[in-house]
Amino acid sequence: MRTVTLNNGVEMPLLGFGTFQITDLDACERAVAHAIRVGYRLVDTAAAYRNEDAVGRAIRSSGVPREEVFVVTKLWIQDASYERAKAAFFRSLERLGTDYVDLYLLPQPYGDVHGAWRAMEELYREGRVRAIGVSNFYPDRLMDLVLHHEVVPAVNQIETHPFFQQRETQRFLEKHGVQHMSWGPFAEGRNGIFQNPVLQALAEKHRRTVAQVILRWLFQRNVVAIPKSIRPERIEENFQIFDFELTPADMDTIATLDTGMSAFLDHSDPATVERLCRHRIPE
Repeated sequence: MRTVTLNNGVEMPLLGFGTFQITDLDACERAVAHAIRVGYRLVDTAAAYRNEDAVGRAIRSSGVPREEVFVVTKLWIQDASYERAKAAFFRSLERLGTDYVDLYLLPQPYGDVHGAWRAMEELYREGRVRAIGVSNFYPDRLMDLVLHHEVVPAVNQIETHPFFQQRETQRFLEKHGVQHMSWGPFAEGRNGIFQNPVLQALAEKHRRTVAQVILRWLFQRNVVAIPKSIRPERIEENFQIFDFELTPADMDTIATLDTGMSAFLDHSDPATVERLCRHRIPE
């Protein structure tokens, strides 16, 4: 598995397994266990996904040493303050059944993000987390965080797929030493992504699936991706991207699909901010 080196020297796999929306805990545990058997060594979860315990069980029962699995989890907005972030982190540790996390993310640029980041910096210095980062931070919000703290986020996990390619944001992240990580690499099937004629033509050319072409495209852009599935054959398919390569012309062709717009939500929309901030998860 090819890795990227984060700004603090920690190595992170370029391809991982996502667990967003896998709310059936038995299904989640089976999916993560199968992903690890297939070869995935990065697993992404979050307190808000309410499946950290299933992820932890799958990792512990896998037979793979804990240090070989890169575990990502996230705070939630209701805990975005100094005191609450600390407590929320230790609840996540307990659910995961581990004594450290490889990457801990602040998932939205709302609430007391500066207080939460101070708590995360302390957890990082104490060795409770190997790296800290953010998710869904637009460049202006990321710059605000960088200017007011000592630890620069190691990662920004943002919506990235062929219809929303985030190229300017990626250049900004690279300039400031922040690793680009994609959520929603398949746009959750929106806008007919799997039937898109451009992507289908490239899949036929390389004798691959559209999903494999998308993941390879992200891989070649040095963007960490975390595809999700509960189907064993899809989990295996999504991992089979290392024995072919898209040409520069292929990459340019995919670039034409960029709409420059989210397929999901606008984080600057007050209605979006209100909806996310009002969402509560059990402690």
